[in-house]
Amino acid sequence: MLRRAAAYLIDLFIIGALITSITIVGVVVGFLTFGLAWGALLLVLPISVVMYYGATLGSFKRATLGMQMMDIVLTPTRGQPLDGWLAIIHALVFWVTIWISWPVSLLFVLFTPRQQMIHDLIVGTLMLRRSPMARHWARSQAGSTSY
Repeated sequence: MLRRAAAYLIDLFIIGALITSITIVGVVVGFLTFGLAWGALLLVLPISVVMYYGATLGSFKRATLGMQMMDIVLTPTRGQPLDGWLAIIHALVFWVTIWISWPVSLLFVLFTPRQQMIHDLIVGTLMLRRSPMARHWARSQAGSTSY
């Protein structure tokens, strides 16, 4: 859980930098367009956050930049592939459950057998350490040589 919390804080910092840079560009463009572009910031900022999660969690690494630094990976539990849409849904459900009731979401970790939060249970995902999984994948691929 500590790795997950640290990854969350790193991602908040990265998202904050992303939002700040987009806002600065939007303000400058807004002045150049006499304020017409400022309305677009209301759409561009949330879309950029959703795209961050879709591009990072939906990639082959299955982890945001903060999760990569903390050596954790998002894994589906129901057998479906982890694509960009599932990653976006995971992020949206995460932000909704944290916004509504973050203490309850954090308490779920203590009482679920695989230490899943509410949004993990809803979407059907699990956070795991990447390094033990990489060793397991290497062993399973070495043992299953097909001709």
